Amino acid sequence: MLKRGLFALALSLSIGFTAQAEPADVAAGVAASGRPDAARQLDEVRKPIEVLNWLGLERGDRVLDYFTGNGYYAEIMAKAVGPQGSVTGWNSPGFGTNERVRTALAGIRERNPNTAFYHTPTTAISLAPNAYDFVLLHLVYHDAYWESAQFNLPRIDPNTVTAAVFQATKPGGIVAVIDHVAAPGRETRAEVEATHRIDPAVVRADFERAGFVFDGESDLLRNPQDDRSVNVFEPSIRGRTDRVVYRFRKPR
Repeated sequence: MLKRGLFALALSLSIGFTAQAEPADVAAGVAASGRPDAARQLDEVRKPIEVLNWLGLERGDRVLDYFTGNGYYAEIMAKAVGPQGSVTGWNSPGFGTNERVRTALAGIRERNPNTAFYHTPTTAISLAPNAYDFVLLHLVYHDAYWESAQFNLPRIDPNTVTAAVFQATKPGGIVAVIDHVAAPGRETRAEVEATHRIDPAVVRADFERAGFVFDGESDLLRNPQDDRSVNVFEPSIRGRTDRVVYRFRKPR
């Protein structure tokens, strides 16, 4: 009877025990050898250690880097989540077939076997359901309101982006949105066409409408010296724009 009682106690304790999540080692991701010099030069203004730590990236996370571009954040996060985690980077065809981007992503893949990259049309975004613990949209959500023949980006409904991200995120998972801040007042598509900025109120409304719960805002990348009137690619402000950092969660 004593042994049976001890066994029952041990079983109840094991069922009730939940392993504490371990923060991702973002500093190791930033310091990792092999990262291109051009990427390292962006670290000072992008503050990836502070940003990802605040957002709550964890060891072992399965990550989606939506519109990964040349993989700046994908490489950092791949090292940060460790070999038990993974990073998938998605691009549109205009970026996915670009030779410079392909070369950059191939290098990341070689240095980080827990990464994978692919591209599909923005009109047919294909993301695995309930697959990701953490989703990052870094300086790209405004492009859901942009169309460009040069970059093979047709006009789309932004709701298709937030819906695709919602179904791809695990219940309880984090979605992080970082974007260039626009002054309120202008129609969103016109603003994006003129400046590649977006009103944070539009971002929050779009993601909440998709079913996400707002979970916080950080001022790590805010810049009050940016008057938010000029295109983000203008040399006078490029790399130093006023940026919002939002964290959303998918309800459990």
